[in-house]
Amino acid sequence: MAEITASLVKELRERTGAGMMECKKALVENNGDVQVAAEWLRKQGLAKADKKADRVAAEGRVVSAQTDGKAVLVEINSETDFVAKDSNFLAFTDAVGEAALQAADIETLKNTKLASGETVEEARAAVIAKVGENVQVRRMARIDSANTVSAYVHGGRIGVLVELTGGNPELARGLAMHIAAMNPPYISPAHVPADFVAKEKEIALAQVKDTGKPADILEKMISGKVAKTVNELCLTGQPYVLDTNQSVEQMLKSAGAEVISFVRIAVGEGIEKQTDDFASEVMKQAGLA
Repeated sequence: MAEITASLVKELRERTGAGMMECKKALVENNGDVQVAAEWLRKQGLAKADKKADRVAAEGRVVSAQTDGKAVLVEINSETDFVAKDSNFLAFTDAVGEAALQAADIETLKNTKLASGETVEEARAAVIAKVGENVQVRRMARIDSANTVSAYVHGGRIGVLVELTGGNPELARGLAMHIAAMNPPYISPAHVPADFVAKEKEIALAQVKDTGKPADILEKMISGKVAKTVNELCLTGQPYVLDTNQSVEQMLKSAGAEVISFVRIAVGEGIEKQTDDFASEVMKQAGLA
């Protein structure tokens, strides 16, 4: 058996990022061979990743990358906000964001190679081994266009892509910031589904039908209520967050610009988070529940 020296452990730690005890165990298992030990740790990482795959990962980070009219967002999840701030997790997410520029969709991204030579999936398994939590590359969005495109991420939690005709990158970024803050579901009233409008008319009618007003007045009241609701939901109808004295629509007209599309991603949306009731758990263990 080769002697497992501190320098060997240090070398393996620097190469793999694994913990000191894991590195020592890997060297013991592989007769002090650093190369084989590194491969063994990677395999162990895959095993750990499999064991943690069912654990809910609803925290994490949204990353972006952009070049030559191409912009991407990627949501990468961890189990806790603590790990979402870990240097290993942050380095991984940054690398995945850059790799996403070369990937058409999330499945392609998972098999894309990073600068390290690892695929995204291999690097994900290695991160799981380091941080001890489930990590998932959940979803991505991309815009690839000859139009003006901007990617914006707010606090690592909300990411937005915006595509404009006319305008300029500064305007596109301002709109992305607005969308991050206000979360409009639609671009303009023309994009609002007809069934939603019909339902709003039904609600408005129920609110005013007993007022005793003439039918033509009622129709105007209903139209006004529906238009107000629709405008509040649409990007173009909202006060522009960077200049609340004008609406987004007014700002776009003055700039000779039009929003073609946008995407907004927030960390953990749509994931059912596990909530632990500590008191109930204690009572259950004590046979009181």
